[in-house]
Amino acid sequence: MTNLNDLQKTLSQLLSDVEQQVTFRKQQLFVVGCSTSEVIGEKIGTSGTLEVAQVIYDELKNFAARNELYLVFQGCEHINRALTMEAAAAEKYHLEPVHVVPVNTAGGSMSAYAYTQLENPVVVESVQAHAGLDIGQTLIGMHLKVVAVPIRTSIKMLGQAVVTVAITRPKLIGGVRAKYETN
Repeated sequence: MTNLNDLQKTLSQLLSDVEQQVTFRKQQLFVVGCSTSEVIGEKIGTSGTLEVAQVIYDELKNFAARNELYLVFQGCEHINRALTMEAAAAEKYHLEPVHVVPVNTAGGSMSAYAYTQLENPVVVESVQAHAGLDIGQTLIGMHLKVVAVPIRTSIKMLGQAVVTVAITRPKLIGGVRAKYETN
């Protein structure tokens, strides 16, 4: 079994690495896809654990508070990767809630746990988040803005799960005469 203390410390370091490289704007959306099964070394969707979800959630909650972000938790394929988030965030971004409650077997442990911890949780079908963290190759790209840019961190694995961090940026449009920086 994965040591939960080690897991917390590793995630803390990963998020610290992100904070050293990225300046977030207040109330941006930060999407999290997480297979707790992969974290403990099992095949995605087979051995979800609320204990692992709790450790990850607690660390992400602190990260979000420091950076004034809205956390958005991607569910699994059994709820079409719908996302659990605070109702205030859904309202701010004009997202229509859908009717489903994520559970371990349909939504995944991370999304299910987040649903029980958020102040006023809702589930929406999709978002275009400003940044995100993918733990266990859950494919969060569908919920990021169009131009995603990977962030390299010193942490490549969380437990036994591959981790990927991405931010987004506006599209660069124009041609050879276009200018992208202001003087």
